Amino acid sequence: MIPRRPLFIAAGAALATAIAGGAMTRIDAWYRALDKSALNPPDWAFAPGWTIIFALAALAATFGWRDAKTQRDRSLLVIFFFINAVLNIAWSAVFFTLRRPDWALAEVATLWISVAVIAVFLARFSRTASLLMLPYLGWVSFAAYLNYEVAALNGPFG
Repeated sequence: MIPRRPLFIAAGAALATAIAGGAMTRIDAWYRALDKSALNPPDWAFAPGWTIIFALAALAATFGWRDAKTQRDRSLLVIFFFINAVLNIAWSAVFFTLRRPDWALAEVATLWISVAVIAVFLARFSRTASLLMLPYLGWVSFAAYLNYEVAALNGPFG
């Protein structure tokens, strides 16, 4: 059984993160002029991809909350997801708003670590929740590669 209140809170937090990150993302002339990897997905594919990833992360948070053994585990789970949300939004701000793919490359490493920490932490008490984080980890890995290609093909920045 999926607990409704934690699900609504996790979904709301995921939606807020998506909206904030989206507000920092500008697909404008600067972005279009960047040389990108041949593997770069079309611009329209990012929104549905992130929607799926955030939905899975919200489910992971809900299952993690439900299956956590202690209040301490629940508190840590909230802290880890909060840090992840801040890092997720920060990547968009650094890459698109500041127009610093080079700095964003360093930031995406911390984002990747935050997703990995959540997946490993969840595995302690909810294998399902941990597995639900793997698409997010895979996407951030791919995004890091795409970010690296933009930085390598277009630098220096600033």
